[in-house]
Amino acid sequence: MTVTVEPMTGDDVEPAARLRMAAFFSGSDRTLEQDMAGLRGLVAEAGGFQVSLVACMGDELAGSVLLVRDELDARHDVGPWLAGLVVAPQARQRGIGSVLVKAVEAHAGAHGIERLYLYTWEARRFYALLGWRAVETFDDGGEPAMLISRRLS
Repeated sequence: MTVTVEPMTGDDVEPAARLRMAAFFSGSDRTLEQDMAGLRGLVAEAGGFQVSLVACMGDELAGSVLLVRDELDARHDVGPWLAGLVVAPQARQRGIGSVLVKAVEAHAGAHGIERLYLYTWEARRFYALLGWRAVETFDDGGEPAMLISRRLS
């Protein structure tokens, strides 16, 4: 099945937020409504460099990713950030994550952005395969994390 990547619309906000909640915020104080509000803000800002993208397989939302100005409170001295890459469990191992990363990189490059950042621990090998390079490791609330960057130009 063909995968399409498009800017997130209002109709995509709730299913994307549900994916994000399961992947990133399970057991946290963040609510579905809070995540949906943040995504709606990005959708409303369409046209700037910040963007929320979704990957669809047919009519089904298969994943999403964000390009945001600020992400990690302790590191607002760097940016912008690729953030919140998530692929639906039933759509994994089909290259959708890579397609979403490349779409954010292309969008950022088209807006004159020369370097992107992200942080992860679990997915560090995935990003390394896509050409991202480790900057530093750090403690993120008692858990290991790695700041990673990619030069776009």
